[in-house]
Amino acid sequence: MQHLRQESLAAIAAALLLYAAVTTTTTHAHNITHILAKYPEYSTFNHYLTLTHLAPEINQRTTITVCAVDNAAMTDLLSKHPSIYTVKNILSLHVLLDYFGAKKLHQITNGTALAATMFQATGTAPGSSGFVNITDLRGGKVGFGADSNNNADNDGAPLTAFFVKSVEEIPYNISVLQISKVLPSVVAEAPTPAPSQQNLTSIMSKHGCKVFADTLLTSPDAINTFSDNVEGGLTVFCPIDDAFKAFLPKFKNLTVAGKASLLEYHGIPVYQSLAMLKSNNGMLNTLATDGANKYDMTVQNDGEQVTLRTKIDTAKITGTLIDEQPLAIYTVDKVLLPRELFKAAAPAPAPAPAPEPAAADAPAASKKHKKKKAADAPADSGSDSPADSPDDAADQSADDNSGGFRFGRERYINVAIFVALVFGFQMV
Repeated sequence: MQHLRQESLAAIAAALLLYAAVTTTTTHAHNITHILAKYPEYSTFNHYLTLTHLAPEINQRTTITVCAVDNAAMTDLLSKHPSIYTVKNILSLHVLLDYFGAKKLHQITNGTALAATMFQATGTAPGSSGFVNITDLRGGKVGFGADSNNNADNDGAPLTAFFVKSVEEIPYNISVLQISKVLPSVVAEAPTPAPSQQNLTSIMSKHGCKVFADTLLTSPDAINTFSDNVEGGLTVFCPIDDAFKAFLPKFKNLTVAGKASLLEYHGIPVYQSLAMLKSNNGMLNTLATDGANKYDMTVQNDGEQVTLRTKIDTAKITGTLIDEQPLAIYTVDKVLLPRELFKAAAPAPAPAPAPEPAAADAPAASKKHKKKKAADAPADSGSDSPADSPDDAADQSADDNSGGFRFGRERYINVAIFVALVFGFQMV
């Protein structure tokens, strides 16, 4: 009995240690803003990470290195009066998509490494211009240099900045290093036009959303609403061509006002980077939201997948056309259908009970009641609403319901640990 008690206590202790480890690793994510806020010498660098919306993107990643520069180096950069969009490109070149702690810098295989950056991940950096060369030099020095497409000798980028010190490290999660100066890059420093100066429909048309873009141009109210919101912040969810082409017959049945509302429903009047969408679940107002007309939707994420739920259907974000403050345009795999314009699919009727022997006329009474119920069903209040929901609404509703209860990996681990604890205590 004593032996059994000791084994039980050992099992409980092991479970508690495992639980502590899980909760520590799953609840303490890094926050670059908070890390740098402890060091006043990086306040300008920290400020521009927030201003360019790079900070939430950094926080979203799990293996990353930030090469920070001090206030003096940032002053040199800002003295050239770059646009905020150019500053974002330059700073994104200082975010390496790999973990380099101070120790690893001096243990690089063959003494040199080429690291991909967040600038490379945007897709706007041609060739290898979004990579940074890291070289372990003699005497304990480590050099950094932005790669260049003009490097014909392919011998690595010129080393223009050097490792100063490690600011803070969370091993294999995030490393914040200080380097001596801003990495120069002709590509990253090139003037970047503001998204408001770009043609919204042109961007859509060139990247698989031509049907939606062409339809948007046919609605003066909708296109003006989109254009007027770009400077203050705009996020667009653009249905891919196949999805919107299949929807066109239903779209043509809407009134002029209904068509404008449907199109405006695919935009929200704030800038949301993909990292921001992945980290935020909840209700979103749209460009069509107006007082009593809610026209809202819900954003939900499951790992790397972001979904948009209306009261009628669910769409997934499938790609990024542009993500530069204050404009973001994403492709979605379905047309977003607002409840204000479309009826939800009616639930399948329950099977009729078998008639009782004593009620010979029961089938007739049931049929009469069914007709009355259908006649009394309230009509949709909006004049723009078609008689029926879209063909795939019922199927989509079933898909949505099947995913109604989801538990992350961490919750399964916690449940398992809880069961182990209960079992252990019962044995004691």
